[in-house]
Amino acid sequence: MIVLDNIVKSYALQGQSLPILRIRQWKVESGQRIALMGPSGSGKSTLLHLIGGVLKADSGELRVGSFELHRMREPARDSFRAANIGYMFQDFHLIPSLSARQNVELVMDRKLARRERQDRIEHWFERVGLTERMNHLPSQLSRGQQQRVAMIRALVNRPPLVLADEPTGSLDRVTAEKVMALLLQLCGEEKLTLLTVTHDDQLAGMYPTRVQMSEINELMAERTGGDAMAIRAGGAL
Repeated sequence: MIVLDNIVKSYALQGQSLPILRIRQWKVESGQRIALMGPSGSGKSTLLHLIGGVLKADSGELRVGSFELHRMREPARDSFRAANIGYMFQDFHLIPSLSARQNVELVMDRKLARRERQDRIEHWFERVGLTERMNHLPSQLSRGQQQRVAMIRALVNRPPLVLADEPTGSLDRVTAEKVMALLLQLCGEEKLTLLTVTHDDQLAGMYPTRVQMSEINELMAERTGGDAMAIRAGGAL
């Protein structure tokens, strides 16, 4: 589903180019659930942003399904992301003045019939155990509940790819484990591909596949003294 070939990404810093990623080859099969691990600065979030079309690589080829992101301009990448990517973040980015239900409905296809939208929203709130909280404002929800609303928002359109950037980073240990287990369960049931950035070894251990950035980012491997290597995340799930 995802193929990266000779991807290079740098940032401009004080008039100089700061290299962040150099990935010779990496592939992710459809339906895989992968935890991306590595220290700060290893390129984890940058990699997610490239795959999601938020950023464009300096060079190389990046394909997600039939989409060749390296050939697409920003407006086309924006359309690709809206139709194909579900995003989750450490900060939930819920609109404070809207109810949980309204925050979810905001991202749904307006072409859907009203009854279908309502049924789908109720179905997803039931799946995450928040049926009684649909009409609550974010401020009336716990942090774990807010992240479950953000999870519904990411999954409600059943995107083929879900990108989660430290989705449990602001939660306590018990809540983080519950949220991560739910995310894995739902993506597994829906057969969605899931890439999750996490710094937590214990949470990463819940994933069928774990990838260290030093395994795919040759720049990181050089910094840590490891061998630069190109791998394929194994085993479709």
